[in-house]
Amino acid sequence: MPQKGVKIIAQNRRARHDYFVLETWEAGIELKGTEVKSLRLGKCNLKDAYAAVKNGEIFAMGLHISPYEKGSYFNTDPMRPKRLLMHKAEIRKAQQSVMQQGLTLIPLSIYLKDGRMKLELALCKGKKLYDKRDDMARRDAKRDIERSMREKG
Repeated sequence: MPQKGVKIIAQNRRARHDYFVLETWEAGIELKGTEVKSLRLGKCNLKDAYAAVKNGEIFAMGLHISPYEKGSYFNTDPMRPKRLLMHKAEIRKAQQSVMQQGLTLIPLSIYLKDGRMKLELALCKGKKLYDKRDDMARRDAKRDIERSMREKG
């Protein structure tokens, strides 16, 4: 019986800092057995990952899943492109959006949902340096307001 609920395996925290997230989708990942075991141990890196549409299919590129220690010759290339499982209409919409200037598909997180590996894929637009500064200033101001409210109350 697979476990119910969601367990987050890895997150790409840098993505929300570097990009505006416009839309998100949940996609399944086509994996080999040793990759699943390695992911369950949390051996994954989303830092340089992105997604690309090729021949009507969507692939996660640059997604590093470390080889499973006890996997022997069953281990696959850690950087191989992993096919993402999404509906055709969602793939078509993502492809059309990516063709617009400046938009890209970035994996935000990998998680285990009801015993299956899922990937949260986001349609993103790159931030400029001044946008990042605005976000940091807004976050600092919010923190200062909350601190002063705690001190008064």
